[in-house]
Amino acid sequence: MEWSAPAIVLSARPHGEAGAVIDLLTEAHGRHAGLAKGGASRGQAALWQPGNLIEARWVGRLAEQLGAVSGEMVHAAAARALDDPLALAVLTSACAVAVGALPEREAHPACFHGLVGVISALVHGPELALPQLVAWEATLLAELGYGLDLTSCAATGATEGLIWVSPRSGRAVSEAAGAPYADRLLALPAFLHDATKPSDAKEWLAGLRLTGFFLARDAFGLQHRPLPQARVMLQDRVNTLLEPIENA
Repeated sequence: MEWSAPAIVLSARPHGEAGAVIDLLTEAHGRHAGLAKGGASRGQAALWQPGNLIEARWVGRLAEQLGAVSGEMVHAAAARALDDPLALAVLTSACAVAVGALPEREAHPACFHGLVGVISALVHGPELALPQLVAWEATLLAELGYGLDLTSCAATGATEGLIWVSPRSGRAVSEAAGAPYADRLLALPAFLHDATKPSDAKEWLAGLRLTGFFLARDAFGLQHRPLPQARVMLQDRVNTLLEPIENA
């Protein structure tokens, strides 16, 4: 039993003397683990960094076995992000969410392509990647059955002026309908329902708080697990971007 496919490295855990158990995300095979012999060695460590795009090959005697994995570098995203703390935080957060939320060996092509899009956007800077990350998290929620409905107001059916989301139902709420309950609603950044809208740190933080709420409650909460620390740290880092503005 074997397959070869483009893959995203999600995590690498030491195994034995120099091996590593690698979690990959592929289009057709979903989140899939394999043992890389020598994966923790100096010669291979750079290949198995979370966020890297590789061409992976998995081989196992039986489909249900852990199997052996090898790979060739396609795009060294982790090395490119090392000099930019925010870019690195985006990358590590996305990989941690994917490895923690996605079921093993279950294909989710939209999640794979969405994460490739986030990684590709990082080439041009985290400012472009952050809105895509939030949109990808919303896609992941939908793929897992916890999708947000941002098309119309839950109270009135209006499709304009949608600025909040109900934390109970995950549905959008218009400015007029939500005004009396504003302190109980989650802010809806414009870029999340209209990708052509520009965004800034305030909107990125609103988006991260929105998807983070539902990730914590549904995708991770139902597993009785907290949000990954990398995801928490990303939100904290984006929050610090606003402090100079608020203190000005």
